[in-house]
Amino acid sequence: MKEAQNIEWKETWRDELLRWVCGFANAEGGRLHIGRNNRGEVVGVANAARLMEEIPNKVRDILGIVVEVNLHEKNGREWLEIVVEPYPYPVSYKGEYHVRSGSTKQELRGAALDKFILRKQGLTWDGVPVPGVAVRDLSREALAEFRKLARQSRRLAAGVLREAAATLLDKLHLMEGAYLKRAAVLLFHPDPERFVTGAFVKIGYFRTESELLYHDEIHGSLFHQTRQTMDLLLTKYLKAAIRYAGLYRLESLPVPEAALREALLNALIHRDYASGAPIQIRVYPDRLSIWNPGELPEHWTVARLLKPHPSCPFNPGIANAFFRAGEIEAWGRGIQRITDACREAGTPAPKIEYEPGDVLVEFPYTPEYLATISATTEKTRVKTRVKTRVKTPEHILEILRQQPAMTLIEIAAEIGKSVSAVERAAQKLSREGRLRYVGPRKGGHWEVIE
Repeated sequence: MKEAQNIEWKETWRDELLRWVCGFANAEGGRLHIGRNNRGEVVGVANAARLMEEIPNKVRDILGIVVEVNLHEKNGREWLEIVVEPYPYPVSYKGEYHVRSGSTKQELRGAALDKFILRKQGLTWDGVPVPGVAVRDLSREALAEFRKLARQSRRLAAGVLREAAATLLDKLHLMEGAYLKRAAVLLFHPDPERFVTGAFVKIGYFRTESELLYHDEIHGSLFHQTRQTMDLLLTKYLKAAIRYAGLYRLESLPVPEAALREALLNALIHRDYASGAPIQIRVYPDRLSIWNPGELPEHWTVARLLKPHPSCPFNPGIANAFFRAGEIEAWGRGIQRITDACREAGTPAPKIEYEPGDVLVEFPYTPEYLATISATTEKTRVKTRVKTRVKTPEHILEILRQQPAMTLIEIAAEIGKSVSAVERAAQKLSREGRLRYVGPRKGGHWEVIE
């Protein structure tokens, strides 16, 4: 016999061991053996008869639960077995909440304690009511977009979609009496970060692990974040590999759009919003990764996630709204849809890594894509060097057509001009209506107007 999730050995009884009893009650139950050393050998307990009476009373009076205490004997030595059943409600030791995890006992605090208490009460984080925000505070544009998507998906009755906003939200189970739930605030409020810290997406383009070239932040309702993040990834961060089949120009992205969208939706829907950390998307020359703070269902592993499994959303209120809008399925097939999209496009399946609180999905690029991009970049550099007599404005337009993510500083280095000269040329092109700047001052990009 070994110490494990459900077994703990102690040589003597001390009242502080009530914390271990509390931990078992808050987990899956367990057995606490008194009179065994840390190797599991029976060393005996001298006052077994007295403890047989004291322990059940102390457990009842301090923890408010009932345990079974059994007396055993081995080689003439008596030892006690305290049998603790799992309890459906939170059990505390003098205001402290402990839980058994593996072969250790942990005290729950902060966000972990909040999640534990909600789970014991049969609630989820996104189902908690939010005082101080009303239906009139929600974004009309976000609600209108949801109605449009749900009308197209036909997953809500047409009559429900014509109802007033409050009735629609109630039918979506996003209200608790007069209060909006956290899910409603995240889905439809124009500034959910007023109520939920870190409820946004960060994107960055990295030349190396430590060299960040440019980045963006996407804020607003979750439906807005989905649309805006995909737009930025497809137009600014991912370079299409271009090849020709006869007269036809073919473009292919390093990550299939369908797989990328499904991975983004998974991150937005299943993330742990109580962590306060945003979703982070890192784009490198050879891969793209999506990190989000999240938890797999209890006892789940990445291996189970990769196999057929039931739908078990971390935020069911948010998941239901995205399902009604036709953005996701409700059969736990998100990972399968990602791998299917990659297989059909001929790209590698993503690598998925998980540690409690951290989920990472990484899409590696194919060698063929990297070779095509490298060849295209080299052709652009050769053209730039050869056409030395072409005016600077034309140089800028030619480079940006091939590499729209480049900054004016990078273009200046590429064509051997000063930064101020390139900036003046870009301003001239803007006045002529041939070039425009898209996005925020920091993190935006230039767009050629054909």
